Amino acid sequence: MRFSGSAVIVFAALASGSLGGPALAASYDFVPAPQTDLNRIYRIDRITGEVSSCQYGLQEGTIGVTLCFSAGEGAGPQTPGEYGLVASRHEREGGVFRVNFRTGQMSICYVFDERVVCTPQTTPSAATSSAAAPVATPSVSPGTGASPQRP
Repeated sequence: MRFSGSAVIVFAALASGSLGGPALAASYDFVPAPQTDLNRIYRIDRITGEVSSCQYGLQEGTIGVTLCFSAGEGAGPQTPGEYGLVASRHEREGGVFRVNFRTGQMSICYVFDERVVCTPQTTPSAATSSAAAPVATPSVSPGTGASPQRP
């Protein structure tokens, strides 16, 4: 089968992804805050790990406004990686976890003083990540039947 000159160019562009450009470069993920009475959503750049957030706000005389919070301390670009956001299932938690799927590092991000801030990225140490015996809740003696609540 013989291709014409323009067909070869189109085929080469499709194979390299150059016609898809921005459509293929969707580099953001979005996750709502788990807090059930908070209409906040977090955005992360999947490559840089930069986190920002927006929510709906009331403004007199309008249908409302979108309030956005830019990256503050610790929420700016990190070492390039493969980042994502994970919301806990805790109904009163306003923050989310930033995870690096390549390294396993995690941090907590939340809105503070109208900026998104994140704790430093960290990984559990080898000593704490090994399978250890469960530790009883300090105020509860073993065998009493009491256990921590699950989210």
